[in-house]
Amino acid sequence: MSDHAELVSLSAVALRKLIGAKAISPVELLDACIARIEAVNPAVNAITATGFDAARAAARAAEQAVVEGKPLGLLHGLPLGVKDLEDTAGLLTTYGSPMSRGNVPSRDVALVERLRAAGAIVVAKTNVPELGAGANTRNPVWGATGNPFDPALNAGGSSGGSAAALACDMLPVCTGSDTGGSLRIPAAKCGVVGFRPSPGLVPNSRRLLGWTPISVVGPMGRDVADTALQLAATAGESSGDPLSYAVDPLAFALPPHVDPATLRIGYTEDFGCCDVDPEIRATFRARIDALKRIVHTCEPVTFDLGDAHRCFDVIRAESFVAGLHAAYTRDPGALGPNTRANYEMGAQMSLADSAWAQAEQTRIFQRFQPAFARFDVIVSPTTPVSPFPWTQMHATEIDGHAQANYYRWLALTYVVTLTTHPAIALPCGVDRAGMPFGLQIVGPFRGDMKTLAVAQALEAAFAASPALRRPRPDLARLAQANPALTSIVTAPPVFKPTDGNAAGLSMV
Repeated sequence: MSDHAELVSLSAVALRKLIGAKAISPVELLDACIARIEAVNPAVNAITATGFDAARAAARAAEQAVVEGKPLGLLHGLPLGVKDLEDTAGLLTTYGSPMSRGNVPSRDVALVERLRAAGAIVVAKTNVPELGAGANTRNPVWGATGNPFDPALNAGGSSGGSAAALACDMLPVCTGSDTGGSLRIPAAKCGVVGFRPSPGLVPNSRRLLGWTPISVVGPMGRDVADTALQLAATAGESSGDPLSYAVDPLAFALPPHVDPATLRIGYTEDFGCCDVDPEIRATFRARIDALKRIVHTCEPVTFDLGDAHRCFDVIRAESFVAGLHAAYTRDPGALGPNTRANYEMGAQMSLADSAWAQAEQTRIFQRFQPAFARFDVIVSPTTPVSPFPWTQMHATEIDGHAQANYYRWLALTYVVTLTTHPAIALPCGVDRAGMPFGLQIVGPFRGDMKTLAVAQALEAAFAASPALRRPRPDLARLAQANPALTSIVTAPPVFKPTDGNAAGLSMV
């Protein structure tokens, strides 16, 4: 197979089978991915630091392993994009922060270690907001990431670079992470899949508050099967994460078949506490009408999630205080406005605030459980607004309601974060503005396998409908775009090793 466009459009699962069958070589696949990156990345700015030479050496070694009949890992020979919050040995890792613009880590985080061990080939880093703060992927080191469907609009965040790279078929495997929705929001805005696993299922060795469950790392993919394949390569207990636990990771590679006609689905437009634009509500209602023709039961469900917004404010701020105390003390001006505001909010909080938030999160979890006695999963919109211009830092108003801060518009996803339930963003056609629309599917407590299985069943059902299936960007038109995505760069990357003192600053 020599057609680069055809090759890079294949799923990760299909590519891995072709490599194992000696139908394509890892070198051929890598060359195709690099060609796609060079052709399309200038239009979306999804890819940041690249390690093409090291990747080519790894691809040649992977090819030799196939020729020699050696055992091959789940991701053998698959090119990988790593979110620029995760340390990658020998490859520039900036966290989107001027403080780390020359940081070259000496070792991988646990997630990357596992991906390499499974045979994935690290090709590049993917763009993030500064220190992962926010859901508009833009920073002063690399610039902004544009949406593959319209690069003048934002790609979501904080895993926006990964989502855009997947949507443009630059790479078959990309990583993400999620505190308030950073896997799910960019997936929904770019028309790909983002899975927030249960805390601890995929070890997160860089989380400073190791016992706090709001921040997770997890997989993204162009479909559910690709997402599950990455999960199978990374799940399981690790000494670097006290929340991690033992599982059979390989089981996730093949989620069980689910007949959509047996599914009991509860749905909510807003969880009873989230602002949602009327146009998104209308799109969601149309999807619910379609679901009712596919599944056994699809009924509205109501929730009382207490003061979920204040609860998230406090718990999120704790992470920023833990991660940024030294940097803020040294030079507050070195932090961007979002990260500085988060630190200052947290620094003003008391032990009483923290204790209340921990107790409130427990109450929210308990109030969430009864719905799963009636329903297999809960579905909602993933984002409350269609993508807005990347030049706009965040959504300031939704349906006439001013947003209290730069992350309040993420409420549809962060209220689910507080429950600790697994959740997946599944592409489901486009909204009324013609931009990708994603359903958020929330599974039962610790029900990661069930969540994936239900998502895969719905994905298959949606595939027959042009209105429901995953949308694809027009890459020919995109390649002609010339957005000013790097115009905001004020602290460009420094391509030389540093002492690594800035490592570990990322929050999300």
